[in-house]
Amino acid sequence: MDTPRHHDGILILDYGSQFTQLIARRVREAHVYCEIHPGTRSLEWIREWGPKGIILSGGPNSVYDEAAPTAPPGILDLGVPILGLCYGMQILAQMAGAEVVGADRREYGRAVITVAGGKLFSGFAVGEETAVWMSHGDHVDTPPPGFRLTASSPNCPVAGFEHESRPIFGVQFHPEVAHTARGGEIIGAFLFDVCGATPDWTAGHFVETETTRIRELAGSARVICGLSGGVDSSVAAALVHRAVGDRLTCIFVDHGLLRLHEREQVEATFRRHLGIDLRVVEASELFLTALDGISDPEEKRRRIGHTFIDVFESEAKQVGSDVGFLVQGTLYPDVIESVSPTGGPSVTIKTHHNVGGLPERLPFKLIEPLRELFKDEVRQVGRELGLPEEMVGRHPFPGPGLAIRILGAVTKPELDILRAVDDIYIEEIRAAGLYDDIWQAFAVLLPIRSVGVQGDFRTYDQAVALRAVTSRDGMTADWFPFPHEVLSHISNRIANEVKGVNRVVYDVSSKPPATIEWE
Repeated sequence: MDTPRHHDGILILDYGSQFTQLIARRVREAHVYCEIHPGTRSLEWIREWGPKGIILSGGPNSVYDEAAPTAPPGILDLGVPILGLCYGMQILAQMAGAEVVGADRREYGRAVITVAGGKLFSGFAVGEETAVWMSHGDHVDTPPPGFRLTASSPNCPVAGFEHESRPIFGVQFHPEVAHTARGGEIIGAFLFDVCGATPDWTAGHFVETETTRIRELAGSARVICGLSGGVDSSVAAALVHRAVGDRLTCIFVDHGLLRLHEREQVEATFRRHLGIDLRVVEASELFLTALDGISDPEEKRRRIGHTFIDVFESEAKQVGSDVGFLVQGTLYPDVIESVSPTGGPSVTIKTHHNVGGLPERLPFKLIEPLRELFKDEVRQVGRELGLPEEMVGRHPFPGPGLAIRILGAVTKPELDILRAVDDIYIEEIRAAGLYDDIWQAFAVLLPIRSVGVQGDFRTYDQAVALRAVTSRDGMTADWFPFPHEVLSHISNRIANEVKGVNRVVYDVSSKPPATIEWE
């Protein structure tokens, strides 16, 4: 988006920090709208955007390097409150006339600062110490002319500063990360005490404004949506349905790679619960034929994607000649990842396989109702729309389905085995009351067989790996520490109840170095 649709917006200028999305999440958690844009935006663009406040992110560069990114000249004279974080603070210091120098000791990780005062630290006592997260190799030795010191640490003489009369602030640490003990308080002071932002970015407010926008955009045209049954497409469909009613048609392609009873659950929710026009296409044989003998994961994804587009395109043409729009479940992280922080060539927006390529193939305009939201915000909107909790709180499920959870060629017998294993696994996680503590849990069918003993017989059957991770946004993840008795019970049930499986292993890899999915 080039202009915000919400008042009191905070503009975050991105200089390449690994924590930039966290800044946005913290601002959104305070119910204040914000957007992330490249640090190369011009002063004219920023002025037209009309921010209530500006945050300059951290970054990996040194401000004194010849090609280092910086803020546009004149940004300090806009009269808009500015907060620089880490590299962002160094940008402000350099622009205001201070020298940024290489530190004798680089500082990465936990540190303790001493507060010297200032508006960002209004809830702290002068002289109070607090834990923060540092990540820098450069620092400022002396505040710029017209600025005063607000915090320091043993290795960082200027850990914070503020202008004596203008609303310009900088901190050398990262208040957005959880390791900074009172980081939310510091960000809140900037948002509310300095910027005077209004905390009206809520699920209810979003549903109200987005419904009106979609209704005006669609006019009298019919709208189609590729429904996968996952959180994103389900919430997008429910939101568009609220706006256009029976002019929405959802197309659900059963590619035969779904989990047990998934098709029936989608039909029950969208037809009976929400009253949405849902068209189900049975295409499992078509997809299995396309996947015949294919083991390479990227080739699997490619064939599934191309087959899906063919099936969806054929069904979409039968909906009617008055179709004008296609709903796509793009989320805000996808939008952020499509923009280079330095203004260079951008990467392609990631799209779910069930709509990837469709905008080019079909003569429809896009409606992307969730493109401003993070995943947790999508779930809140789903609850606001009345979607059932088992759908809203569902773990992420990949577009290519179980095909990328079978390591090797995909066959119907192996899909049936994996479906049965997955069903037992998720059922037991729910029974133990652990489902909502886990970001994502699933089973993987391994391309190996091993010797086992079941009853009086030796077996030579397949092995499955169980995976469960905790995460905030899927960018990093840790393996979930199941209670031993729960994991033991799950393993026993799978080995006893699923014919063809005699060995169960648990994946204790974190991301990084591993990914969450195996393929």
